[in-house]
Amino acid sequence: MTSESSFGMLFDDRVDTCYAAHMSSAPAITRLLNMEELLEKKSHFLLGPRQTGKSFLIAQSFRNVRVYDLLDTSVYLALSQRPQRLAEELTPKNRIVVIDEIQRLPGLLNEVHRLIEQRGIRFLLTGSSVRKLRQGGVNLLGGRARTKYLHPLTHKELGEHFDLNRFITRGGLPSIYFSEESRADLDAYTGSYLQQEIVAEGATRNIAAFSRFLKVAAYCNATIVNFTNVATDAQVPRTTIYEYFEILKDTLIIHELPAWRETKQRKPLASSKYYFFDIGVVAAIQERQYRRGTPEYGEAMETYLFHELKSYVNYVSGEPLAFWKSKSGFEVDFILGDHTAIELKASENVGPNDLKSLKALAEERKLKRYLCVSLEARRRQIGEVTILPIQEFLKNLWDEAYS
Repeated sequence: MTSESSFGMLFDDRVDTCYAAHMSSAPAITRLLNMEELLEKKSHFLLGPRQTGKSFLIAQSFRNVRVYDLLDTSVYLALSQRPQRLAEELTPKNRIVVIDEIQRLPGLLNEVHRLIEQRGIRFLLTGSSVRKLRQGGVNLLGGRARTKYLHPLTHKELGEHFDLNRFITRGGLPSIYFSEESRADLDAYTGSYLQQEIVAEGATRNIAAFSRFLKVAAYCNATIVNFTNVATDAQVPRTTIYEYFEILKDTLIIHELPAWRETKQRKPLASSKYYFFDIGVVAAIQERQYRRGTPEYGEAMETYLFHELKSYVNYVSGEPLAFWKSKSGFEVDFILGDHTAIELKASENVGPNDLKSLKALAEERKLKRYLCVSLEARRRQIGEVTILPIQEFLKNLWDEAYS
């Protein structure tokens, strides 16, 4: 605690103790989001699932920054009863202020708005859900704050510490990737945290039904979801399934990947696919381990590659990300921007049949390049399709070679 306030505290003293304990033996990892640069001119929302490293990142980025942790009951009660207390506690020295888990008290945004306007304070508003921020006409600061998302660790951030099989097994949550007991930590994350997050949202009181749904949803990862089948398997009404998927999207646990519909010769499907934000979390919910050479390993690699592409789009390029599937059955995993088609094959020997969808898409003459990302050791070219090792693709991606 600081001497300035009973409720505000300095971020140096704030980092979650469990997270810090997990990370104490981990190497120093520089995250791609530069928080100081982001806050130089504008307030920001920083959103991401729990344990993606928001608190740790902010603690690394700022010193002696005032933080209000809305998971702290005393802080929450004080500000919920008198939001103007925020203005009373802040001094001219407080040019940057962090409010953690802002979704717990959306009404506080009115006071934040006023302080941005009247005092020029720059706020960093962190959260693990956007559900309550989107409901009830909440003041989202009228464009006075931008939004950034923090994802699990990426290939570029890990650098020499990156190991594909380790990532597929554990996922990219920092405290779990470097954990000595990663499986136990993943089980704890998926077993208690996800349910607690949903309860905290007040989104559903039927935890048993939601738990059944969550497991079924995990098995639908990286697919076009048949909501009727999910409802049957989870023993939940179809209308509730739609609501549950929205909950997972709002709590940033899954991402929707829209269909790319620009082809003319082959009519495209319009339905979206859904990916969990972290492959380790998927594995824990499914209660399985992915072994190289199995179909499940290929699905896991696809989810991992989606994570890298989604992170790249959010951190760097801002381009749309989609997938393509024709009504005749051709499918390409990812379309990056308006220039690059990417198909993932978890094979050390890519054959002609593996390239059929990419070749069919190439006939449309819509994109600049057609890539087959694989486990092959060396790059090679077959017609318009480039087959390349996944490590080479990831390096090229983060070097911004594809545009």
